[in-house]
Amino acid sequence: MEMASLSEGLTQILIPAAALVGIFFALIQWYLVSKVRVSNESGSGGYNDRLIEEEEAEEGVDSLEVSIKCAEIQNAISVGATSFLFTQYKYLSVFMGVFSIIIFLFLGSVKGFSTKSEPCTYNTGNVCKPALANAFFSTIAFLLGAVTSTGSGFLGMKIATYANARTTLEARKGVGKAFITAFRSGAVMGFLLAANGLFVLYVSINLFKLYYGNDWEGLYESITGYGLGGSSMALFGRVGGGIYTKAADVGADLVGKVERNIPEDDPRNPAVIADNVGDNVGDIAGMGSDLFGSYAESSCAALFVASISSFGIGHDYTAMSYPLIVSSMGIVVCLITTLFATDLFEIKGVSEIEPTLKRQLLISTVLMTAGIAVVSFFALPSEFTLYNFGTEKTVKNWYLFFCVAIGLWAGLAIGYTTEYYTSNAYSPVQDVADSCRTGAATNVIFGLALGYKSVIIPIFSIAVAIYVSFSLAAMYGIAVAALGMLSTIATGLAIDAYGPISDNAGGIAEMAGMSHKIRERTDALDAAGNTTAAIGKGFAIGSAALVSLALFGAFVSRAGIKTVDVLTPKVFIGLIVGAMLPYWFSAMTMKSVGSAALKMVEEVRRQFNTIPGLMEGRAKPDYATCVKISTDASLREMIPPGALVMLTPLIAGTLFGVETLAGVLAGSLVSGVQVAISASNTGGAWDNAKKYIEAGGSEHAKSLGPKGSDAHKAAVIGDTVGDPLKDTSGPSLNILIKLMAVESLVFAPFFAAHGGLLFKLL
Repeated sequence: MEMASLSEGLTQILIPAAALVGIFFALIQWYLVSKVRVSNESGSGGYNDRLIEEEEAEEGVDSLEVSIKCAEIQNAISVGATSFLFTQYKYLSVFMGVFSIIIFLFLGSVKGFSTKSEPCTYNTGNVCKPALANAFFSTIAFLLGAVTSTGSGFLGMKIATYANARTTLEARKGVGKAFITAFRSGAVMGFLLAANGLFVLYVSINLFKLYYGNDWEGLYESITGYGLGGSSMALFGRVGGGIYTKAADVGADLVGKVERNIPEDDPRNPAVIADNVGDNVGDIAGMGSDLFGSYAESSCAALFVASISSFGIGHDYTAMSYPLIVSSMGIVVCLITTLFATDLFEIKGVSEIEPTLKRQLLISTVLMTAGIAVVSFFALPSEFTLYNFGTEKTVKNWYLFFCVAIGLWAGLAIGYTTEYYTSNAYSPVQDVADSCRTGAATNVIFGLALGYKSVIIPIFSIAVAIYVSFSLAAMYGIAVAALGMLSTIATGLAIDAYGPISDNAGGIAEMAGMSHKIRERTDALDAAGNTTAAIGKGFAIGSAALVSLALFGAFVSRAGIKTVDVLTPKVFIGLIVGAMLPYWFSAMTMKSVGSAALKMVEEVRRQFNTIPGLMEGRAKPDYATCVKISTDASLREMIPPGALVMLTPLIAGTLFGVETLAGVLAGSLVSGVQVAISASNTGGAWDNAKKYIEAGGSEHAKSLGPKGSDAHKAAVIGDTVGDPLKDTSGPSLNILIKLMAVESLVFAPFFAAHGGLLFKLL
């Protein structure tokens, strides 16, 4: 077989070099953010992190006391977020331990814990390592993925809480300075996560190779545990963080804005600290773990499918590492792209914020297309063979270029469609805002209709990507298309993390009593951030659909299923149950937010009614009780939906067999993508419709406002209904569909050997 033109030795250098460059660039961005002056002083209360701005504001209204107040608020948010994550990770460490034992026992029992070598499944005639080794190394890979995922989320949270007050203080110099601080902070998270994910996966493969040697089939089968570990942690992070943030947000909005008619993030509102903490544990830590999980799973799916291709069997290391080389190129491309936002162009006005963020997506996509062409030419043989469901398919290297590129451009199409339906610069959101004239009911109707309609173009984009990539390179094509959509993950995460950092910056400005001009600047940053957050969710959901399909193909292949026939009863019952699961899951997460928000509303009302002078600003609210309500609720309520997702494949595969499980995976994929996109976009549209009225940037918006008007109150109610949709249920559903698929792949040998107990008894 012809080998790739890039040598193995050079490949072994380029992949870790790209990861280290990404980490180094993240550290440079962090250093530039830290240049907003920090003075550490010890007072009677211990350690205080004081941010003292070197330049006074032009209007001269923001004093040193305001800077110190910003630091105190930042410290409270950071302490609250750190405390919650540590508590959550204690729970998750127990889960990690229990589930790693389950993986080892299930996979080890496939051949009765035998230590004898086995004939290879695909590379017939050769001998592979024993099943017990696969069980052990899959467990290790699971733990590595879980630790990297939680580490990614925690790092992101620390960076965000480090940057939020700095963004607020930089807003005194102008909106451009504040934007650069927020975006650089997001870039720190984006590059650290992308580089760490790549580096840990690269090191894991090379360490596993020391044992597996020439048994690449066993090596890459066991490495799929890495994706399972990443996504299982992401599920609990997304659900727990989403319940936390939305319980606080709903409580703060319903009592503060609607009942008491006070501004968002007003320091008199007892739920504001919990709300700002929630932005970091849900939208930053949870989202970081989520996108890391997508990256890990798409890489593992591509590697596993490649391991049973001609370059897997022929031991062409460079061609085998094609998914990792694509990710390496992505880090370099994103590095160049970031400079366009922070160094090459300067933002001078509020109107330039959103176009700059959108331009990041376009620049990274165009540059990455060229990068993919280079990688495909040098890292792959000009022609090779894929083994697809027992049939051989001859593939040329430029086929894979088109597969990765179509995934990349489908991601851009989904991103821009999401932006059109969730940005208040366009008619869909303006129509939703206009519907608030006649009350909350019409606002809800218009918002739901918008969400359902917003599904159309993303689904067609995903369908085209699937058809083209499968036609060119079978399941491997779909796996690398998913990787293409995630290849610019560093830029996507930077844009995504920018939103919650800006949101926190606005909250700190309000709580610190900064001037109206500063709050206008932070509100403009935040409004753009809402749209970019929706774009990030669109990318995550789109990539999850492709990843899930690739993992589904790998599962079908590994489980020895020849065809998946939906007309057979075993498959169809799985299909219809799988299609129901996203609704069951959404019901559980939304009810969790509702019950937690109910307690929050009661507590906020109690404080306003019983603390003398609170409404007048003479007394301080009890922030700690609200933080505790959110913490307790999220930790308690994240377990049932998490158990639903983790146990479904185990129960379906063990009791009903691999055909029924294949139906469950297909059903959950098809319905989960639709529900996730509509939920995320509906919530995003309601949020920006509210902000459209609050900003009063046009004659139409002014006619609906000001804050406190009936139309504004209707918009707030719509936003409150949408909060759990866009920040809890919607983003968690993409984890549901890919997590069940990767879990099924990891346990496929067990299900193939011992599954279908119920049908065997009957």
